[in-house]
Parts: sequence; structure tokens; C-alpha cells
Amino acid sequence: MPPKLPLGCHMPLHSLIILLLLPLIGATIIVFLSGNKTALIRGTAIFYSTATLLFTLYLILWGNVVPTGDGLWLSFEHKWHSRLGTSFSLGVDGFSYPMVILTALLVWVAVLASASIKKQPKGYYLLMLVLEAAVLGVFMARDWGLFYIFWEATLIPLFFLIDRWGGKGRQTASLNFFLYTMGGSVFMLLSLLLLFDATPAHSFAFADIAAGAAQLSADQQMWIFLGLLLGFGVKMPIFPLHGWLPLAHVEAPGPVSILLSGILLKMGAYGLILSVILLPKAAVILQKPLMVLGLIAITYGALLAWRQSDMKKMIAYSSVGHMGVVLLGISTLNVTGMTGAVYQMFAHGLVAAALFMLIALLYERTGTKNINDYGSLLKVTPRFAFFIVIAFIAGTGLPGTAGFIAELYVMIGSFEAWGWAVIFLSFGVMVSATYGVRTIKRLFTGPSKPITDNVEDLRPVEVLALGVLTTGMIVFGFYPAPFLDLITPSVTHFIDSLEPVLSSQ
Repeated sequence: MPPKLPLGCHMPLHSLIILLLLPLIGATIIVFLSGNKTALIRGTAIFYSTATLLFTLYLILWGNVVPTGDGLWLSFEHKWHSRLGTSFSLGVDGFSYPMVILTALLVWVAVLASASIKKQPKGYYLLMLVLEAAVLGVFMARDWGLFYIFWEATLIPLFFLIDRWGGKGRQTASLNFFLYTMGGSVFMLLSLLLLFDATPAHSFAFADIAAGAAQLSADQQMWIFLGLLLGFGVKMPIFPLHGWLPLAHVEAPGPVSILLSGILLKMGAYGLILSVILLPKAAVILQKPLMVLGLIAITYGALLAWRQSDMKKMIAYSSVGHMGVVLLGISTLNVTGMTGAVYQMFAHGLVAAALFMLIALLYERTGTKNINDYGSLLKVTPRFAFFIVIAFIAGTGLPGTAGFIAELYVMIGSFEAWGWAVIFLSFGVMVSATYGVRTIKRLFTGPSKPITDNVEDLRPVEVLALGVLTTGMIVFGFYPAPFLDLITPSVTHFIDSLEPVLSSQ
């Protein structure tokens, strides 16, 4: 365990609270700004999203977040309501901190990509920063009551971001998103209440709930796990709970799609990992069904993405397939597969953010998302061509990209657990390569189209954001050691703790 801090040392408090408060401070300042000062509002949002990103990186590079072989790396706890058993408890480890970094990075990218937002910019940027704080809270919470509050808090800004700034079908899309998420949250809440009732300490703290869950029978754990699976599976999304995703992506503004696919889906996967840690007996019982669901998602997502001509729908369905890779890695219940799952969560976040940003920028310039309307863009927009090719290559998991490392780990872990069933993963990768190459060909080759003759190429600020994402895809593809060093200790500690359960089956 990490050494206890001396009495009076409040650095962990300041580190985690400041990280959580930075976007909220920015949102509060925007509240008091005049709605007519669009440049000032946007500048404030950029400043505080940048400050959050830099502080996140500072904590891991020079601050107090120090990876250890077990337990939390940095934590803070303050008793909130003793009678209800709730506490304001925050912490980060190898599962959560990569997602904290990803959240800060993609919100920064989304804010930079929001230059075209002219309608009610004050409300838009305020909601973006509130959403960032809520998502950071989900990944840092170490109390299930607090986790649930942050989880539900993400729903409010997302609903309004889609409903107010989305496309023609925005109201239907936002309502679908709301109903799907709320429906899943009901099952999650019921499962958490059952766990709370089974906990002698009557506390929602992660450690106390885990101690109570350990006393439950395998069948009891399984039914509670299924409730959590429904709650987290909607957000992930797991087939067939993905119905809200394509519609939400098509109608959401481009920067919001970056956050939907890049971060929100990872919340569901992260919650599922927490469920496996919490209820290992159930995870072992449901190991094969989880594997089957993962393989179905990989195949189904890839095939539907291949059939799409709407580029936003294509990337949305491809996200279902990529999150299927995450689910497959989780189902292996071994170090290699679980490491690949976490790596895939981060890698897909970078790829999805880049693709949605690029497609959104093309849509702003041309007014169409249909790949059949494009042609010979390479002559007009070489910077667009460069980044789109890199992003699709990374999405197919070619060697030299972060996606390749992630899929390689999941493939090896899956082969250890399931043998030749892993061939379905290879099929999904091949289909992904097919629609990736087809999209690149349609966009940049063939006869020119009138709609694309005068398309403006990427601006400097857009190149900056995409350059950071692309650099991450390539650096973590050629040099994965730093990221593996970040996640492996927590993954190994978890799998070691799972050994008694696995050996008893």
C-alpha cells in the first residue's frame, strides 16, 4: 500500500480537488460573462480546459501520482453522511488515471474544435466544462454513492448539448439517449442498493462494498452483476443496448460526438471493470457470455460500419466494434487480455476523437456527411488527407499505431482463454480495414465533385488539436512502454486477487 501521509499534509486533497474543480471554476466564470462576448467565453473555456489537461499531466510527470504495485496511487476521503454511509472519496489507480488523462485531453480537443458554435455560446461552453467535471468525477470516485451522482450528472449536460446544438433530429436523439441511459441507471441503482444492504458497515465506500460482496454466494453475485452490466452496458454500449448511439452521433454537434465516442463509452467500460473487481465470482460464471457478447459486437459493429455511407454513422458503428474488443479483453480475466482492454480504451479514444473531429470539420465546410458526395480532396485539402489517412490506419490497428498494441494484447489474452475463437476478432479487423480503405478512396481519389472544389483545408488550431491526437496514436504504437508501465501494476494486482476464485471453479 502507498505510505500514509504525515498529519497535516493536504497535497492529495489539493491535487484531486483542484483537478475536479478546475473545469467548474471555468464554468462559473462563464456564467458571469456577457453572452455577446463569444471570443471571451471561448477563450475562457480553452484556458480552463488547457489548465485541466496540464494539471493532469503534471500529476503523473512531476506530481504525486506515483504508480505502485497495489492499491491507490493517490486518494482523498472525507466522510459525507455517516448515516447514509456516503463519503466524498476520490482516488486514482492504473485503471482510472489513463481515463482521467483521456478525458482532459479530449475535452481540450473538443473545445478547440468548437469554433463554429455561434448559437448560445455561453450555454454551450458552460455545459462542456460541467460535463468534463462530471466525467472526471466518475473516473476518480471511490465511493459508489458518489460514483452514481457523477454518473447521473453527465446525463444533464449531454442531453442539452445534443438537444440545443444538434441537427434536425436532435430532439429524438437526445430523448433516446436520455431514456436509454436512465433505464440502465435504474438497474445499476438497484444492484448498488442490494450491495449496500449486504454490507455490514452500511457504507458505499468501494472497500466496504467489496467486503460485503465477498460474503455473497456466486448466484447472488451473478444477479447483482447482471444489473450492473445493464447499467454500464448501455453506455459502453454492449450489443443489443447500442440503439441510442448511431442516432446520437449523427445528430450531435461534432465536438460533442468527440466526447460521446472518445470518453462516454469508456465510462461504461470502466464501470464494467469495477464490476468485475467487485463481483469476481459472477465474472467467472459469466465469463463465456461476456466473451460471446464481445465477439458479436466486434463482428456486428464492423459489418454495419462497412454498409454505411453516412460517415458519422460509420464511425459510430465502428465504435461498437472497438468497444467489443474491450469487452473481449475484459472477459479473458487474465493480465494480457485486461491490459489490452485498458489500452484499447485509450487508443480508441484518440482514434474516435480524431475521426469525429475530421468528419465534423468536413461537414461544416461542405454540408454533407455522405462519402459518395466527395472526390479528389487530396488536391484541395492535403492536410485533411494526411490526418484522415492516419486516423483510419490507426482505427484498423495497423502496426505502428496504438490500436495494434491494444488488439495484439487482447488477441493473445483471448487465445490464452478461448483458443481459436479469437478468429472472430481477426475477422472484425479485416472488415475494419475494408471500410477504412474504401472511405479513403472515396474521399481523396476519383473525379472531383463541385461540392469539394473550394473546400478550405485545416486551420492552424485544428492542425494543433489533430496533431496531438495523431502523435498519441503513433507514439504509443511505437513506444508503448510508458503506458504499459502505467496500467500493468493495477491489472496484475487485480488478476492476482482473482486467482483464488478462478482456481476454485
